[in-house]
Amino acid sequence: MIDTKKEQERDEVHRTIWAIADELRGAVDGWDFKNYVLGTMFYRYISENLTNYINTGEWEAGNKDFDYAKMGDAEAEEARKGLVEEKGFFILPSELFVNVNAGADKDENLNETLEHVFKDIEGSAKGSSSESSFAGLFDDFDVNSNKLGATVAKRNERLAKLLHGVASMNLGDVKDHDIDAFGDAYEYLMTMYASGAGKSGGEFFTPADVSELLTRLGTVGKTEINKVYDPACGSGSLLLKAEKVLGREAVRNGFYGQEINITTYNLCRINMFLHDIGFDKFDIACEDTLTAPQHWDDEPFELIVSNPPYSIKWAGDDNPLLINDPRFSPAGVLAPKSKADLAFIMHSLSWLAANGTAAIVCFPGIMYRGGAEQKIRAYLIDNNFIDCVIQLPSNLFFGTSIATCIMVLKKGKSDNKTLFIDAMGECIKVTNNNKLTQANIDRIVETFARRKEEAHFSYLADYEEIKANDYNLSVSTYVEAEDSREKIDIVKLNEEIAQIVAREEVLRAEIDKIIAEIEG
Repeated sequence: MIDTKKEQERDEVHRTIWAIADELRGAVDGWDFKNYVLGTMFYRYISENLTNYINTGEWEAGNKDFDYAKMGDAEAEEARKGLVEEKGFFILPSELFVNVNAGADKDENLNETLEHVFKDIEGSAKGSSSESSFAGLFDDFDVNSNKLGATVAKRNERLAKLLHGVASMNLGDVKDHDIDAFGDAYEYLMTMYASGAGKSGGEFFTPADVSELLTRLGTVGKTEINKVYDPACGSGSLLLKAEKVLGREAVRNGFYGQEINITTYNLCRINMFLHDIGFDKFDIACEDTLTAPQHWDDEPFELIVSNPPYSIKWAGDDNPLLINDPRFSPAGVLAPKSKADLAFIMHSLSWLAANGTAAIVCFPGIMYRGGAEQKIRAYLIDNNFIDCVIQLPSNLFFGTSIATCIMVLKKGKSDNKTLFIDAMGECIKVTNNNKLTQANIDRIVETFARRKEEAHFSYLADYEEIKANDYNLSVSTYVEAEDSREKIDIVKLNEEIAQIVAREEVLRAEIDKIIAEIEG
């Protein structure tokens, strides 16, 4: 049951957060400016997280008046080593968000202060097991960027406003994980920035409703999983859905992802921290997944969820090593150089656990095109790896109106059939985009879980039928669309026409009679 009061409070927090973020933005493009707002939120979060951790320990030891934020740097320094081991990082009291924010208006060198603080936070993890989680985290927070202002004074004025704005966001107590306010606010801001970003970045963000559908499809019948992986993880929202759908402790061995864009990669790691995922529970890499995969030592994965970029170029057969790569070689052919979609599918299948499920958003063209793509589809069907193909409504994603599909892969299927679901109509219109409601998601997942057929909605095709269709996997080939045209009863229509004609003759006779009387 939805707690309406809590939802209203959440909406109120969202409105306030967006108003603050929007006001702070000024002349900077929203998609560019998000790095500053989200980076500042992260700085506030880890400051409060560390302070709360130290204070709680002191309070439990009987030191009721202790406050780490008021402690001297020299004294705090003594605890550095132990805190880096436990938390993965260290911040001096003078460098905590609350203290830098308090002195921001009077600090003529605020840009340098922040640069120094961020370097110190990243540097505190150097040489420790958390180093890779913190390295370069603040790289996209450029305190000297002209986007913030033409002069140092103008930039510092904007930076002070940024600190004050984020300080005023009502994100509750960092101890209260029920609300998960920091993580929730981050997701909300990413959604808002993506919806306004169009082609400059919005299409790389997976909306929450689609994320939930993918995760639920991938976890049917499971209460926990070993690891979740996304080969094109973006800001990490899709990875984190596994925790939301299954519960905090249900992802036993952590979150793994790879992202080629360094800015988005930094946002993803920040997102992990804001959702209170410990540095030892996630491993996000920044590289090209198709040509330089970074998680060979971590695969296989029980859950793979992904919304890879549609039809991007990749090395393909220009790189002679790729056809011998164990991820791609089984199909005997590589995805076309101009369309890497099926390379992501083959990569995901290769790293999928025997008892696992992969749910991947796909560009519709890969379901029916010929050539190398048809050969890869034939390999997937001949070896019984495709469990289900779902046609989604159009306009679900920001920045593109394409009606996408979901391909669900499994290595241990119980039958040799593929389920096709036509979910084109499963949505509601919200402003310019379509959205999946809870009822829409439930219907799709239930149909998938029960592998049931329903006229005009789902169809279970056996291997021979798909093969006879030249391995065409378009949902419309198997699920007959409902004829919504009005059905006409010809016999009844003829009767009605006959009555109209008879009535017309009567009227004509009466009119002729009236005219004859007038003329006579």
